[in-house]
Amino acid sequence: MEQCACVERELEKVLHKFLSYGQHSNQNLDELLRSVGELREQLSSAALQGTPLTPTLSLVMSQCCRKIKDTVQKLASDHKDIHSSVSRVGKAIDRNFDAEICAVVASSVWEGRDKQQLLQMAIVEHLYQQGLLNVAEELCQESALSVDLGFKQPFLELNRILEALQQHDLHPALEWAVSHRQHLLELNSSLEFKLHRLHFISLLGGGAQKQLEALSYARHFQPFARLHQRDIQVMMGSLVYLRNGIENSPYSHLLDSERWAEISEQFTRDACALLGLSVESPLSVSFAAGSVALPVLMNIKAVIEQRQCSGVWSHKDELPIEVDLGKKCGYHSVFACPILRQQTSDANPPTKLMCGHVISRDALNKLISGGKLKCPYCPMEQNPADGKRIMF
Repeated sequence: MEQCACVERELEKVLHKFLSYGQHSNQNLDELLRSVGELREQLSSAALQGTPLTPTLSLVMSQCCRKIKDTVQKLASDHKDIHSSVSRVGKAIDRNFDAEICAVVASSVWEGRDKQQLLQMAIVEHLYQQGLLNVAEELCQESALSVDLGFKQPFLELNRILEALQQHDLHPALEWAVSHRQHLLELNSSLEFKLHRLHFISLLGGGAQKQLEALSYARHFQPFARLHQRDIQVMMGSLVYLRNGIENSPYSHLLDSERWAEISEQFTRDACALLGLSVESPLSVSFAAGSVALPVLMNIKAVIEQRQCSGVWSHKDELPIEVDLGKKCGYHSVFACPILRQQTSDANPPTKLMCGHVISRDALNKLISGGKLKCPYCPMEQNPADGKRIMF
């Protein structure tokens, strides 16, 4: 992150200079146009009167030409300064980022048509999830990737409703919430209530002329009275201040524009849960995890090269050290064998002994002596065949 911040600082300097240059050049050019326009009028007036050029007018012309030349030279000099600032951004990128990252990736990782299609499918899914439908369709055509309509339909519906919410149109989202009411209740979701509440608040924003309509719409809160009694009481209390304006009352927080962003976020979260989609696309998650892991992997690569122990890392099944990606990227439980200190896998699964202790299968096989197994944590002897694979 420090490297990104360094590059961002250089970029901000360039943008600031560029904006200042644009404003300064516009002011200078406007001033020159005004001076040239005035000189043109004086010359036209002298020509109509048939009078020769006076020394004063000749001096004004000379000063105007000199001013134009000086201004152009100054703008050219400032423009060169911007170029030097842009080059510093490039140098900051080269200084803070390693241009060669292929060394931490196996060369055969994307070999084969199946793997390439898997990558293309991940990109297409990301584009659909971001609402870039046209770009996704174009990629499918150019890569000859066949995408089933059933795969696209959830994304199309999701983006249609989110676009409506961005336009402050609640009707598509309300229709969807009502049609999926039972599933939302199973998720303990309050999405439908919050949509009704936001629509009621929108009516409050219309002032006293919307009072009757707001009272009529309040009947939609009846099914939610038990779970959201306090919120409903607050909204009903706000009606007292409707004539003087809710924005000038103790209930002005109801009109906070952040509620639209919150409802869009909750709709995305709940809709993805019902449609079997992740809130973030797999490509986004992979990119975020790679951004965290890449600096660590580059450091490992440098240490291995310095110590000339290239055989430590084979690029295949596991990394030479554990890389902590943070809680955000923790999607499932991970068990590391306390004996071999290795993370278990499908080939080496965790195994529960009769005494209740858990070790890896490879550790179990190494501890067998004379057909018997003695638990490394308690004195209990047991038959190795009694060990059971467990699933986290």
